[in-house]
Amino acid sequence: LSSPSGLTHESHKKDVEQVYLRCSEGSIEWMYPTGALIVNLRPNTSPASYKHLTVCIKPFKDSAGANIYLEKTGELKLLVRDGDRSPSKVYCFGYDQGGLFIEATPQQDISRKITGFQYELMSKGIASDLHTVSAPCRPCSDTEVLLAVCTSDFVIRGSIQDVTNEAEEQESIIHVGVNKLYRQKSKVFQLTGESGNWRGQIKTLLECGVKPGDGDFLFTGRMHFGEARLGCAPRFKDFQRMYKEAKDKGLNPCEIGPD
Repeated sequence: LSSPSGLTHESHKKDVEQVYLRCSEGSIEWMYPTGALIVNLRPNTSPASYKHLTVCIKPFKDSAGANIYLEKTGELKLLVRDGDRSPSKVYCFGYDQGGLFIEATPQQDISRKITGFQYELMSKGIASDLHTVSAPCRPCSDTEVLLAVCTSDFVIRGSIQDVTNEAEEQESIIHVGVNKLYRQKSKVFQLTGESGNWRGQIKTLLECGVKPGDGDFLFTGRMHFGEARLGCAPRFKDFQRMYKEAKDKGLNPCEIGPD
């Protein structure tokens, strides 16, 4: 978390501050913005890998007081306009497309403004999976499912207890009852005190039309800004079939107990 403040530079409203971030994910909170802020993302990886990285930012809901630009060799491209209120909107760009230039907008009372956002760096392949435009709701092939089991941030066997649709954010929240937890990167799925069962929530696009139904599924996916995002989710009996067929042929990319 980086938290620069504009109040210390009140007499220099044209000042440009530089911030260097080494982490692959985190947040920026610019209190009382004046002047401008250049955000330099310098992850602890070799410069040769930078071209394979995607940067995503998610503004705080109450972020205000500055415009956020993508800057490269002096050219500015507006990314987030001050005052934009797009709930949960995520903005992504290639690491090699430039850095972030945040410029404060004129304010009568800067002490009431805080500009902030979360950021994540990820490989372009993962970013493409999370933000694919071509066919975001298409079923996964057998090969894609088996690979997802090996590479996803979470893999669980469970059932759909309920689905909550959020029209404003164009998302659906799948309320999942967990029967078996194979893996999770973050503690999204937890034991509930009342029933003693494992439960959790997974988000997906509203257009995918997910509905509650009977039977178990194998849920896989990625963590994105602290939320579980749905990847491949075949019916569990179908996963058992494809897993057995691949195992019999010695083609399983990784081992997992399918039962």
